[in-house]
Amino acid sequence: MLQQGFVLTRQIVETDGKSCLVLWLNTVDGPVKLITEPQESCFFIQQTDSPQAARILSAQGIEHQLRELELRTFDQQPVTALYFASPAQAYQVRDLLKGRGIVCYEDDIRLANRYLMERFVCGSLCFSGNIRQQSGYVLVEQARVKRADYQPTFRSLSLDIECSGRGQLYSVGLSAQDHRAVIMIGEPESGPDWIYWVADEKALLQALITQVQQYDPDLFIGWNLVNFDFKLLIERAGRLGLPLLLGRGNSAVSWRDGRETNQGFVTVPGRVVIDGIDGLKTATYQFDSFSLEHVSQELLGKGKATEDVDNRLAAIEHDFQHNKVKLAEYNLQDCVLVEEIFSHTRLLDFLTLRSRLTGLELDRSGGSVAAFTNLYLPRLHRAGYIAPNLPADGGLASPGGYVMESRPGLYKQVLVLDFKSLYPSIIRTFKIDPMGLTEGLLEPEKAIPGFRDAVFHRSRHFLPDIIASLWAQRDEAKQQQDAARSQAIKILMNSFYGVLGSGGCRFYDTRLASSITLRGHDIMQTTARWIEEQGHQVIYGDTDSTFVWLGDEVTDEQAAEQGRKLEQMINQRWQQKLRDELELECFLEIEFESHFKRFVMPTIRGSEQGSKKRYAGLKATDKGDKLVFKGLESVRSDWTALARHFQTRLYEMVFADKDVLAFIRQLIEQVKAGELDEQLVYRKRLRKPLTSYVKNIPPHVRAARLADEQNKALGKPLRYQHKGWIHYVITLNGPQPLEYQNAPLDYEHYIERQIRPVAEGILPFVGENFDTLVSQQMGLFG
Repeated sequence: MLQQGFVLTRQIVETDGKSCLVLWLNTVDGPVKLITEPQESCFFIQQTDSPQAARILSAQGIEHQLRELELRTFDQQPVTALYFASPAQAYQVRDLLKGRGIVCYEDDIRLANRYLMERFVCGSLCFSGNIRQQSGYVLVEQARVKRADYQPTFRSLSLDIECSGRGQLYSVGLSAQDHRAVIMIGEPESGPDWIYWVADEKALLQALITQVQQYDPDLFIGWNLVNFDFKLLIERAGRLGLPLLLGRGNSAVSWRDGRETNQGFVTVPGRVVIDGIDGLKTATYQFDSFSLEHVSQELLGKGKATEDVDNRLAAIEHDFQHNKVKLAEYNLQDCVLVEEIFSHTRLLDFLTLRSRLTGLELDRSGGSVAAFTNLYLPRLHRAGYIAPNLPADGGLASPGGYVMESRPGLYKQVLVLDFKSLYPSIIRTFKIDPMGLTEGLLEPEKAIPGFRDAVFHRSRHFLPDIIASLWAQRDEAKQQQDAARSQAIKILMNSFYGVLGSGGCRFYDTRLASSITLRGHDIMQTTARWIEEQGHQVIYGDTDSTFVWLGDEVTDEQAAEQGRKLEQMINQRWQQKLRDELELECFLEIEFESHFKRFVMPTIRGSEQGSKKRYAGLKATDKGDKLVFKGLESVRSDWTALARHFQTRLYEMVFADKDVLAFIRQLIEQVKAGELDEQLVYRKRLRKPLTSYVKNIPPHVRAARLADEQNKALGKPLRYQHKGWIHYVITLNGPQPLEYQNAPLDYEHYIERQIRPVAEGILPFVGENFDTLVSQQMGLFG
């Protein structure tokens, strides 16, 4: 019986001029190191270019192998494969041939990725080979692998370092369910037994290596773990001439710089380094700030004592000199918070399932294009095709999702009908697929019509079947209330449209993306027409959602019943229409998603035209009515707390048919009296280095520059030079950082820029005018 495992890390090792793949696995019996038989790197050229390629390579004395294959391009040109002993040689030849005008295909597929995807290996595999027991792991040489369905159980270790402002290591914290340790530089003091005292940085790193090798984790987890903790550990070890042997088999950690400033990649053979920030972003979590303090407060309701960088650094440096036990407790707390966040969000479950669905590495950020390639390419090869190249010009823009011109107003009884996973269901229903397009163009009279002259084959395709399989798995996950699994599948399915419309994907074709979005336009417009034929008014539509006004006199019970009837009618008509006109099974499904008892669709500021992607309403739920905002000030982090609180209360009062004028007047007076100063702070992200802002200098950048000028004058670290967040206020002297405010606040600014826009979004619908209100107030109190 073949053994099973889950791929942790993958590397290429060249020995005697041959390339072998080294895979470290998690198995039920512990870590396994697989070394495959020698593998050849390959790419493709058209057969018509083979003679010229052979002459070029022979003239250069490059050893190679050319083999004509029963494969062809999407242009129906037969191809030849070129094989090489190493990736380096393949890349050298690729560049040489391209320089001579020969087009190469699939020349950027990495050997390790090709090896796994062509065997349909997605995370899990089974293996055989020559097995030998080594110290701490099993070695399998001459290994062969194939796909399996193995669910791993990982041994993870949370890691966090504390250091000085100049990067000198103070301590390293490690934590897991069954392990607690802080390695601290200094003379032993009385304290918990999980503090390990060492003499200096070298001893600290040596103790870290020992702790890691003894605990033997599959995963390191942490916060900004790659580009701070591991980067600094590698730098300090390098300065000391100490190999950082944190990998399995006593292998060393290695670092590779990324394309972006201060970004890089770490490799730890046999162990995966998973950064909590990147992981949560991949799982589509959104926070105003991804600091550990903010995220832990949001998710866990607890965190660290302070989020102020200067004070925290000063406290760390002070405690290292005067209270090292306190610093150790602080260090360990960070490790534990990361553990609890991973547990609370089931982040490892999500990342593991994503890997098992797509073959992406556990630590891979983003990766939608790579996931699609992993799933699609091996199927395409078996159907007799190779993949096209990336579009030379980056690709043409495809039409976006449908957005209807809204009808502004204050309404009662508005329903929202949503198409369930609209774009995946369009792909599945209308057989939209890269190979399906190629095959459809060969037999257009039998094909399914798309848009922009696209036609799709009725049976030769893969993507619709991939989505059908994922859809069934997601339905099963929902029934089992497996949120992590359901979310992973949803993200994957919804990524397919974006991939097909991206110039960064080898399968990009504007006809593919357009046949999805423009079909969506047609579906939304047809659905709206059917609804209005029933005597209702569609006041807005956006991508997959249709907003229906039933009339102010309808009761709540009647509204819910109408929603169910519309859902049934629309689904039946789409099934019949597609069966009668195109002989297609319909996978489109609309759902009665929401019932708003009160609803406001605002105008564009300064215009009578209805806005888009901005609305608010009082939504009926099983737990009572809920106030919902979309795209308005209350859900935007770059507006002040004043605007957010004001909007929430104002809309509550309007929806309850209460007089709002006295409330607004009182709020303005409170602002002018300085009673709400704590709500007047702006918080905004610096999205590029401070020196990159040259021509247009927005207020938050001016505040950040003032702050760092003051920091420099006081001998403090510069906080805002490399992105980050700034808290600032608008004063009579302009924007100033909150920590160095020295001028009075400009209250008129806040009334005009924070109160007025919110009020003007709804006051006209209740027959009131902000200018009139303010002028009356000036007459009373001026």
